[in-house]
Amino acid sequence: MKTKEHAPHISFYDAEVHHGKNAGKIIAFYAFFISASFLIATPIAMRLTGETDMFLENLFRIFTSPSRLVTDYFRLGGLGSTFFNAAICGLACNAIILLSRVKASATTFAGYMLVIAHCFYGLNFVNMWPPFIGVLLYCFITKKPFRENVHVSLFSTALGPFISDFLFRYTLRGDFEFGEPKITAFGVVLAILFGLAAGFVVPSLLPGTTAMHRGFNMYKAGLAIGILGIFIYSFMYKTLGASEPEPLVIENAAYDALPYQYRGFMNIFFLILFSATILMGFFFNRRSFHGYKQLVHSTGYGVDFLDKFGMPVCLINVGVYGLCILAYLNLIFILPEIFPFLPQGVGFTGATVGVTFAALTFSADGQHPRTVAPVALGYALLLVVVCVICAIFGADVPWTLSTQGYINGLAFATGLCPFAGKYGFKYGVLAGFISAIICTSTSAMHGGFVLYNGGFTAGLTALVLLPFLDFYKIKPKFEDDV
Repeated sequence: MKTKEHAPHISFYDAEVHHGKNAGKIIAFYAFFISASFLIATPIAMRLTGETDMFLENLFRIFTSPSRLVTDYFRLGGLGSTFFNAAICGLACNAIILLSRVKASATTFAGYMLVIAHCFYGLNFVNMWPPFIGVLLYCFITKKPFRENVHVSLFSTALGPFISDFLFRYTLRGDFEFGEPKITAFGVVLAILFGLAAGFVVPSLLPGTTAMHRGFNMYKAGLAIGILGIFIYSFMYKTLGASEPEPLVIENAAYDALPYQYRGFMNIFFLILFSATILMGFFFNRRSFHGYKQLVHSTGYGVDFLDKFGMPVCLINVGVYGLCILAYLNLIFILPEIFPFLPQGVGFTGATVGVTFAALTFSADGQHPRTVAPVALGYALLLVVVCVICAIFGADVPWTLSTQGYINGLAFATGLCPFAGKYGFKYGVLAGFISAIICTSTSAMHGGFVLYNGGFTAGLTALVLLPFLDFYKIKPKFEDDV
């Protein structure tokens, strides 16, 4: 068994002070920096798309529409209104982190990143609150400190689409008309009761489902909330015999007129954001990249990068990893132009922008480019296999890497990177390959009401792959030093 040897990290702060106090401050500062970036970008986005006169109307539509996967908020509202939604949701999380006096950790950072990620395609300032308040009530009744469960409250917002459906569609049945929001007293009661109940159920599911995949799915809450979503969806629509809602048909001529969906704007935004992140890490890390080489040679399994390498080095990882994701996206966007037999995919839709942030969720807790790359190659390998089979049988290739479902799937499949870190390159590829097979099928199990569908998919992949590795007595190839 090989061992990865690491030199002690050097950060701007000594270990005791950094981990005891300043790491949390850096996390809180960086989270606020991202929220502020959204706010600053809002008027620029509005000017770019001419949304100024429609801004409030678009924002209202985002707040008052059902938001099942995948509801593209760029299409539903607009570029500026979506950025503003992400800004105010992010600032709300910043306030929660500050007021709760939580000692911000890698898990807190992960919760924040998942909230802002889904603000582009399903989560908004209205539907985020009932599950959050449910966790707050859970802490009050069980006498558990809320600051120890802040991350749980942030994760619980993944159930936001259920809230929107209860408020604006479920109790209306045949009277629902998109664009003309109506609410009923019964719908409000259902939304509140559901949010409160979720606050008690989600904390109880997280430990057990994490044990099921033994930490090999970094999006731990995905499996827990995905399973819960299956039961709720089945009861709402199958058990009670209610008509299943049809996907929203959203017409947005301005959005459709841009064939690459804001490619230039989003590239500039991400380039500035990720470059600034690297510079922050560099300066906090005593104007050096020392420690980052050791980080990218870590297995990523059960390793808290924040504790082991320090938050400045984690910031460098966030920035570098983010630039790698951006490069990957731009590459897959042009694949249909290079290979005309591939179907046309999407560009920087709301969902694509959202999952770019989602893919960075555990950059301070185990994800880095070296172990994520094999998982991405697993997706590419499946596409090659599909292309070969379609060529043999004379069929059209049904999807490409820039098909929305596969962009979303890979963003969360990156959470399977510990397979590559522990077992080696080929098992990371295998994990990605298996995840890619099922990534567009799992949302049907919960009706698209769980925003953590990708984490749910990754969890199922781990449940399939781990027994295989155990049965054939395949031993881990790498270990981190202690």
